[in-house]
Amino acid sequence: MSIFKGAGVAIITPFRENGEVNYKKLEELLEEQIAGHTDCIVATGTTGESATMTEEEHLDVIRFTCDVVKKRIPVIAGTGSNCTRSAVELSVEAEKAGADGLLLVSPYYNKATQNGLKAHFKAVADEVKIPSILYNIPSRTGVNIAPETIAYLCKNVENIVGVKEASGNFSAIAQLLNLTDGNIDVYSGNDDQVVPLLALGGKGVISVLSNIAPKEAHEICERFFNGDVEGSRELQLRALPLINALFCEVNPIPVKAALNLMGKEVGEPRLPLTVMEPAHQEILRQEMVKFGLIR
Repeated sequence: MSIFKGAGVAIITPFRENGEVNYKKLEELLEEQIAGHTDCIVATGTTGESATMTEEEHLDVIRFTCDVVKKRIPVIAGTGSNCTRSAVELSVEAEKAGADGLLLVSPYYNKATQNGLKAHFKAVADEVKIPSILYNIPSRTGVNIAPETIAYLCKNVENIVGVKEASGNFSAIAQLLNLTDGNIDVYSGNDDQVVPLLALGGKGVISVLSNIAPKEAHEICERFFNGDVEGSRELQLRALPLINALFCEVNPIPVKAALNLMGKEVGEPRLPLTVMEPAHQEILRQEMVKFGLIR
């Protein structure tokens, strides 16, 4: 059974002015997501700025998220690392904290071979019982997880069940679904490509857009699954200018700016990410007005 079906939010991590995690604000965001019909919380991923967290912070955010959500919807913990040992340690602790699944990004910087990727992901998955979703984002990691590698892992490692695909390569995604006879949970990692991925047999999206428009991201998927493909397509296209604005600078710079424009006071990104450039923020503001998120 899939960990979730629909739109899961790749939730941001709010920070205080002194740079510490703002847990009170995180609780507010989690409750708003659940009220907005988000299908899953994905914590401490790229959008959650896990790359600038200490291991203690990383695990504290996962534990806090699980405690607040209380199994009302699934929680997936981002526990990937370019160090296999670190990924194992984070994954074991996330399972203890009550996470319903793991999101495992491919090792970055090391540029492992496909055999290295197989060994890495198997080593992590073998240490836990909860299901794992691989995360293929070669633009950030420098390495593509080949369809054959993903198919091999899903067939040979019981609790590796799917992949978040952010490569944008639909030929490779189609090949993956063919290699697995569709017996794999594929989620879009790109908000502008949800409907075409669903059309290939995908299970949903792990979404940045959901941070500011959870109902709409959920509805894109729900309409498609209910047979209203035209309605789903219309929502996807209506959201496209806003999605483009959310990625006019590297994620999560724009989505944090968007939440602050909405009065959420989630703080600034941690260095080396900086605040959004004024010209880009004005483009984002205009698209948010058009979408009805702010006045």
